[in-house]
Parts: sequence; structure tokens; C-alpha cells
Amino acid sequence: MWKSIVNAFKVEEVRKKLFYTLLMLVIIRFGSTLPIPGVNTTYFATLLNTVSDTDAFGWFNAMTGGSFTDLSIFALSITPYITSSIIIQLLTIAIPALERLAKEGDDGRKKIAEYTRYVTVALALIESTAMAIGFGGSGLLYDYNFWSVLVCIISMTAGSALLMWIGECITEKGVGNGISIVLLFNILASLPDDLGSLVNTFIRGKSTAVAVVAAIIIIAVIIGMVMFTVLLEKAVRNIPVQYSRKMQGRHMVGGSSSVIPMKVNTAGVIPVIFASSLMSIPTIIAQFTNVDYSTFGGKLIYLCNSGTWCNPQIPWANVGLVIYLALIFAFAYFYTGITFNPLEIANNMKKNGGFIPGIRPGKPTSDYLNRILKYIIFIGACGLIIVCIVPILCSGLFGVGRLSFMGTSLIIIVGVILETLSAVESMMLVRNYKGFLND
Repeated sequence: MWKSIVNAFKVEEVRKKLFYTLLMLVIIRFGSTLPIPGVNTTYFATLLNTVSDTDAFGWFNAMTGGSFTDLSIFALSITPYITSSIIIQLLTIAIPALERLAKEGDDGRKKIAEYTRYVTVALALIESTAMAIGFGGSGLLYDYNFWSVLVCIISMTAGSALLMWIGECITEKGVGNGISIVLLFNILASLPDDLGSLVNTFIRGKSTAVAVVAAIIIIAVIIGMVMFTVLLEKAVRNIPVQYSRKMQGRHMVGGSSSVIPMKVNTAGVIPVIFASSLMSIPTIIAQFTNVDYSTFGGKLIYLCNSGTWCNPQIPWANVGLVIYLALIFAFAYFYTGITFNPLEIANNMKKNGGFIPGIRPGKPTSDYLNRILKYIIFIGACGLIIVCIVPILCSGLFGVGRLSFMGTSLIIIVGVILETLSAVESMMLVRNYKGFLND
């Protein structure tokens, strides 16, 4: 990996793309320090401290790189774009017109990207309006009036749109995967604070022997989780495919062999995001309605609070953890089921004269792919659960706060880094081919 990075800086074209990407990331970090005019920049930081046990806003704050609690112009970050992309992807499967558009090649993809931008701006506008009006009167805005609300809405909406534009610029002129790189950069921005939290909890103030053992265990757990996540992201089940030979004119063509790569973690991080969002909704509502947690309804909402899971003093709260894990499994099967169509793959193989050795073309091939897919989804969901449950255990058993580089964030970090390295290697490979052809 390091050799590839060093070689990339030796190639002028790739080096320019890398420096352009770094420049855009510097601009993002600069924008993250610019506060919105007229807002109380400590409002959400104070609110999060008072409701830290609920972890309702923790994931959102991690995705914004701390811009949410600091109330900078990038407070919404690219979360509206991520939500918009998921919505458009689901609508593409549900609406035939969008499905046909997605199959029209580059023109269709450009049109869908345009729709995604429109939905992103609309979602950013809705979210910023809800925040400015909902929190404005309770201390978010120093002067709660029409103009201060309008400035707050425009600032957050424009900031989110600007981040979306920067992400697309990185995709076109940088190393690619622009939106993913922006998200990765935001998550890594909280890394120093998280490491400081681990040091304060397990190392600082302890004897030398205890501190050394704690440091070794922490490093071993982090390295182990990173290695496990890399294996989970790179694990692929290859299905062999054979193409029969056929006559075209006076020549026989075909007869080649190939594979259908099926990722073990087929759904990626989407099941965890869906499950976390669904479990957070009751807790977020409870924060605005001041629910009494001593009542039966309050205790049910308490189950949805990830800060209470794996806590030995509240064993009954682990029911919420079981529900959370079940939701990850359910969303893994649901999302993969709507994005991966074995019947369509089987029909395309049949049209092109392809078949899986030992399996008849058509429906038998589709049934075979379905059986394999069910096993793969189960293994992938188990892997996701292992990655997500480690920070929950640390929080419940040892009182460690939310670690932005673990759990869901770790899956994103590893996935984006692997994709970016692959993109850089591809650029270098294309450059080598160009040099060979020019010679």
C-alpha cells in the first residue's frame, strides 16, 4: 500500500490529482471553523453533554466532523446528499421510469445525478428550517426573529450544497470518490479527541504497569478491528461462469470463462445506518417531549438508547440491543433483496450464452444464486454485528463515550480508503498503458 502511495507522488498527473484533493480538504476544514452568523456556537455542544447517554446525535455529529456541535456553515455536512442518494436509489428500483433512465448509460446517470442534487438541496432546506425554527427559540439563536432564522437557514443549506459541489469536484478533478472522501475526512477529524478520551479513561492517572497493559490492549483491539473490517470489505464469493462457443460469420467466438463476484458484505454499511436511525427516533422524540423514564412508556424508549446497552447495572436494557441486532439482519436482507436481482443476472447470462457449470440456465440459475446470496447475507450481517458491537461493549462495560472511528464509522473508513487506493492504482495503470501506446 505504502509503495503505491509513494509511486503515485512520482507521477505528475496523479500527483496533481492528489494535491487538488488535499486542497479541497483544507477548504472543508477551514469552512468547518466558520460559525453561522447570529447563532450560539455552544448550544448543541451543551445539549449533547446533557443528553450524552442517549447518543441520539452522536452518529450525526461524527459524520459532520464536529461541525454540528460547533454550528459552522458546514453543520449539516453531506448528510442530506447521503440521504438523497439512498432515496433516489430506492426510487430507481420502485419507479420504472427511473429504472429505464438508470440503464441509459452516461446520459441516464447524469440525469439521475441531477435529480440527486435537487433532492439534496431540498432536504438541506428542510433540515435547516427545522433546526432554525425548532431550536431557535430555545437558545440556538441569540435574537430569535425572521431575519436571524433566514440567515441560519441559508447558511446551513448553502454549506451543504457547497460540500456536495466540493465532493463532485474531487470526483472529477481529484482522485475520485469525492463524497466518500469528504465523509471520511469528517470522521477522521474527530480521531484526536477520541484517542484522548481513551487515554483519559484507561491510561492517565494509572500506574505504569497498568497504563502499559491498557495501551497494549487498546492498540491490539483497534488493529484487530481494522484487520477484521478489511477482511469483511474485501471478502468475495466468486461464482464461476462458462460461456459457450457460437458461430459468428465464418468464425467461432466465445468459449471464455468468467466469474460473478458476490461481496460478502453485499449491503455495505446501509443496514447499520437504517437500524441506528430507526432506534434513535424514539430517543430523539423523548428529548423534545421530556418523557418521564420512570413510566412504562419511558422505559420502552429507554431500551432504544444505545448508551444503556451492555450496562451491568441495567441488564433489562439489553432487550434494545437484541432488537438492534435483529434490525441489522432484517435490513441486510431487505436492502440486498432490492438492489441485487438474481433473476435479471440469470436472464442476462442466458442471453449471452453463459451458464454456471452444473446448473441449468434460466430459473435454476436464479434459484442457485438466491441460495448462495442468503448464506452470504447472513455471514455479512454477522460481520457487521461484530464490528458494531465492540464499541457498544466498551461503552457499556467501561463507560467509554462514543468512538467516532469505531463501529459504523470504521466500516466507512476502511471501505473508502480501499476504494481510493484502488482508484489511484487504476490511474497509474492507465497512465502506464498510455505510455506504452505512445511509445
